[in-house]
Amino acid sequence: TQPLAHDLYRSAHQRLRNLPDDLAVYPTHGAGSFCSAGTDGPHTTSLGRERETSPLFKAATEDAFVRTFLDGLGTYPPYFLRLRTVNQRGARLYGEKAPDLAPLSVDEVRRHQAAGAIVIDVRPFVDFAREHIPAAVSIALRPAFASWLGWIIQANRPLVFVRAPDQDGQDLVQQCLKIGYENLAGELEDGMGAWRTAGLPVTSIAIRQVNEEPHGTPLDVRQASEWAGGHIPGAQHVELGSVMAAAGAIPAGPLTIYCGHGERAMTAASLLEGEGRESLAVLDGGFDAWRSSKRPIAAG
Repeated sequence: TQPLAHDLYRSAHQRLRNLPDDLAVYPTHGAGSFCSAGTDGPHTTSLGRERETSPLFKAATEDAFVRTFLDGLGTYPPYFLRLRTVNQRGARLYGEKAPDLAPLSVDEVRRHQAAGAIVIDVRPFVDFAREHIPAAVSIALRPAFASWLGWIIQANRPLVFVRAPDQDGQDLVQQCLKIGYENLAGELEDGMGAWRTAGLPVTSIAIRQVNEEPHGTPLDVRQASEWAGGHIPGAQHVELGSVMAAAGAIPAGPLTIYCGHGERAMTAASLLEGEGRESLAVLDGGFDAWRSSKRPIAAG
C-alpha cells in the first residue's frame, strides 16, 4: 500500500500539475467505499475544488501526503483478500441469469440449520426486530449487502435466506455470487409466514427511539472515521466487522446498539444475540437521528 501511496503522490503533483482547475473529476468510488481513503459525498467534483479542499493536496511534502493518505484508510472486508485468488483462478460462469434460490420448507430449513447452515434474514431491520428465526443473522438487502455478508460470514458456510415477498431474489443471489459466496442452500418458502404457521418459536429485538434514554450501555458499531466525527456520550466503540472477535470485551448488561441508520446495528444485535446476549436494543435512525434531534454529542 505504501508504494502505491507514493505513486499516487507523483500522479497528483506531477501528472496533474498542468491540468486546468475546471477539469471535471468523476470518482470511481462513492463516499464510504472501503477501497479508498476518506471520500466525501458529491458524485462529481473538479480538479480545482480538490486542490482547494483535499487534505492530500494541502500536504507540504511527499511523506506528509503518504501519511495523510494511509491514516485515512479504514478497515476493509476480509473477502477482498480472498477474491484476489478467486479472480486469478477465474470465477464460475452462470450465464445470463443467476440461479434462483431453491424454495425450502420449514422442516428443510431446520435440517439445514442443524447441519451448520446460517440463516441470513435480509428483510428490513424493523421487520427483523419484530420477529425472526432464533440464531438468524440480520443483513438487510440493500446495495451494501454483499460487503457486510462478506465481512461477517464465512464463505464456505451454507446459507439459508429469509426475505420479504417484495424483495428481489435475483438481486440477492447476484450480490452473493459477485463476492464468491456460492453455497446457497435456498430460502424459506413463503418467508416468516410459513414459520409462524408451523408454530415454531421466534425471537425479537427492541427498537428504541432517540427521545428515549439509551437502554444500558450505548454500543457504536460504525467505522472508526464515523466515530471520530462524533458519537453518543458514554458509548463504547466496536466496528461491526469486529463485533464477533470483540464480543467478550463488550460490557455486560443491557446494550443499545447504533450505527448510522439502523441496519448495521441490527446485524450486530443479531450476532450478539446468537452468542447468548440478552437485553439488546437498536436505536431507530441511528446516530443520524440522534444528531438531528439535537441530543448531546461527544467529540472524537
